[in-house]
Amino acid sequence: MKNVKSRLNINDYLVKPGKKTRLKDFETSYKGNTLTKEESVKLLEKGVKELAITQDKLYAHNQYSILIILQAMDAAGKDGAVKHIMSGFNPLGVKVYSFKAPNAAELDHDFFWRHELALPARGEIAIHNRSHYENVLVTKVHPEFIMKEMIPGIDSVKKIDKKFWENRFKQIRRFEKNLTDNGMIVLKFFLNVSKKEQKKRFLERVDDATKNWKFSLADLKERGFWDDYQKAYEEAMNETSTESAPWFVIPADDKWYARLSIAYVIYKEFEKLKLSYPKVNEAQLAELQKAKANLLAEDGGKGGEKKKPKVKK
Repeated sequence: MKNVKSRLNINDYLVKPGKKTRLKDFETSYKGNTLTKEESVKLLEKGVKELAITQDKLYAHNQYSILIILQAMDAAGKDGAVKHIMSGFNPLGVKVYSFKAPNAAELDHDFFWRHELALPARGEIAIHNRSHYENVLVTKVHPEFIMKEMIPGIDSVKKIDKKFWENRFKQIRRFEKNLTDNGMIVLKFFLNVSKKEQKKRFLERVDDATKNWKFSLADLKERGFWDDYQKAYEEAMNETSTESAPWFVIPADDKWYARLSIAYVIYKEFEKLKLSYPKVNEAQLAELQKAKANLLAEDGGKGGEKKKPKVKK
């Protein structure tokens, strides 16, 4: 994705650690003039192939793992981003999880539990479509949901105060620090869609029979809390964007641009690892040569399959 370098600046998307950021300072659509949709699609196709090669090295290297978190308002394009960006990856090394409202069994554990079960092993990539951040987003807008968690000492919504949220953000930072300290690369993306574009996509889902299944009246209800969600996202990103687990705010009104941007950020983070295929030492190389000699000896040393004797008629 080297051709993208001069077109995109990762720092434009980064929520700088320790610096208070306002969501309204980030664009929701592509404002540049150096990329077209057609060119972006071609660049993404090439980028996907490059990411696939890097994933193969990650799998062979077996030291690091990658956790990609996608968060957004409804209809921002998370599913499409997963489909297009990850299409070239080997499915054996990638796991995609989409988290809904927690069920009874999940509520009987701490809020990290179900997400911990979905973490990638070394050499793997995991994509979380929604994540543990729902516990400082949806629950921040609807604090009554916290009551279902049966947390000791929290027996009324009134006790879910500023200190409660500060402690929860602290838990998240500690959780992610533990992951990164043990070789996991954590990349967090917020697909920044405008309220106007969300309305357009909701209407498309209503009018298009092939998209009816995507629309829910619950989505429309949550749209009524738009400002509350924007504030919750802003606070969550400011509190949890760190050097080791940064947040990136991606313009999402133009799906083609959002997909290319996410792919480029992932590629640049891969690049920092300087991954390569494992090299064998002299003893292992000698074993390989010995194995080769044994394999060749099976067919008389000619390196090919033995020819079947001709049968005289």
